[in-house]
Parts: sequence; structure tokens; C-alpha cells
Amino acid sequence: MPEAQRDLVLVVDDSPDTLSFLTEAIERSGATVLVAVGGDLALDLVEEITPDIILLDAVMPGMDGFETCRRLKAKGRLAHVPVIFMTGLSETEHIVKGLEAGGIDYVTKPIAPDEILARIRVHLANARSAQSARTALDTAGRTLFAVDAAGSVLWCTPQAAQVLAALGSSEPLALPPSGRDWLQKCLAGTGAPPLALTDAGGRAHSLSFIGRTGPEILLRLSGDPAAAGLERLRERLPITGREAEVLLWLSRGKSSRDIGEILGLSPRTVTKHLEGIYAKLGVENRTAASAVAARHLRDLD
Repeated sequence: MPEAQRDLVLVVDDSPDTLSFLTEAIERSGATVLVAVGGDLALDLVEEITPDIILLDAVMPGMDGFETCRRLKAKGRLAHVPVIFMTGLSETEHIVKGLEAGGIDYVTKPIAPDEILARIRVHLANARSAQSARTALDTAGRTLFAVDAAGSVLWCTPQAAQVLAALGSSEPLALPPSGRDWLQKCLAGTGAPPLALTDAGGRAHSLSFIGRTGPEILLRLSGDPAAAGLERLRERLPITGREAEVLLWLSRGKSSRDIGEILGLSPRTVTKHLEGIYAKLGVENRTAASAVAARHLRDLD
């Protein structure tokens, strides 16, 4: 029987005594410990290996724990890794600062071994449960993600992460500027409609507001069916872009007059496009042309 995988705990602290104490306590619980004596070293270390949870000292020389946490959370693959702050600072402002930086919990020094181990167990279980749910959503093809009020991503399914990256935001895992403006309208209760976005490859996406739970604002990204359909018809059939538009609406049961109104074309121009489509597809009428289009668009429904 293969050996069960050990939890991997990263401890970041500039105190040798704290590192020694925590390493001994955590390894006794059956986990593996990685150590870093500064924020910059922690950032270098996570480029090589991804921990399951991070214990982070708030006050360190050079880069403090708050800035270290912000930089860790800016890395997409670490967005879901729980960070527990360790601090001798018990003032509310420091606790809030740690949570705002991306921490999920904090413990005050001197640290009690039983307490820190209990917190590690709880947050590991919660993180794995949440990740399982996100993986299930992604398996079902759901591009869901949550942001804070500023538009920074709190969590996302892997599919959503790919789309967000393709949208070309200037920051890792964040809404592009147009998305942030749209989000503020949604939060203001103006009933903003879904936002159309185009990624670096020219593919169209629709951003929808789902709801808000506490600090999490749930959003959904979906492919634009019309844009995807047009791209499919242009790729697979020997027709022009305008003919693809006419054929797409034809396949949706629209009359020539309706198509003209939708595309801003005269009835005569629509008729000319249809004649060209029939000739290129080798069919004789709108019913046959619509059937050809439907066959190519079937898996996009």
C-alpha cells in the first residue's frame, strides 16, 4: 500500500528559536516542514514547490509578513493556500491588516503547540473541501470565480483562471479595468447587464454577476454563443464573415427580414448573401443551408 502523502507546511520566520520549535511540533504531527528566514526567501522557495499551508511571521526585517503575503497571494497557484499569521501584535489594526493582505487566521506569540496544530488541521480541511468543490465545478465546465470589491480574485476554478489570464489583465488573476468599472455598477445596484469581453485570441466572453456573500462577489465567465458560432462557421465553411452572420441567424429560425434588421442590411442584400451561401454550400434552399449550419453548431448549444 502506498504511503499517504504528508502535508507540506511552510514556516516563514526570522527567529531561529521559533523555526526550531515549530519544526519539531509540526513534524511530530506527521507533516513535512519547509522553512524560510525571510519573505524574499519564501517567495523564491514557492517557485519550486507549493505548500499546503503557510505560517507567516508578521514582523520581519526587510520585507514584512504583510507584504510577503500579498506577493504570495498574487501568484495564481497560491491563491487558495491558507496563510496563518504569527505575531506578537494583538492590536486590532494589525489583525485587520493581516486579513486584508490575504491571511485567513492569526495566532499570537508565544505560540501554544496544540493551538497551532489545531488551526493547521482546520484550515487544511477547509481548503481541501473548497478546492474539491471548485474542481467539481471546473469538471462540469463552470468558469466561476469570486472577487473582492476591488476586483481582485479570491478564488476561481481552473477554467476561469485560464480565461482571466487570456483576458490580459495587468495583474495576476484580477478583472481587467473594464471589468472593475462594471463591477462597481453591479455593486451599486444599477442592474448592469453582462459585460462583453474579448481575450487576446479574439474570442468573446460574457461576464455575469451572480451574487455576493460577505466579502466574496461571485461572478461567471461564459463564452459568447453568437461569437463562438460565427467563429465555428467561418472556420469550417467556405463562406465570408458576413455570410457567416447571415447563416448563423438563418440557423436560428430568423426570416430574411429579421436578419436584415438584426444586421442592418437591406432585404436585397440579405437575399444576395443567401444566394452566395447556397452556391458555396452546394444546397438549394434556406432549409438545407440551415441544416448544414446546425450540424456544425450542434456541440455549441
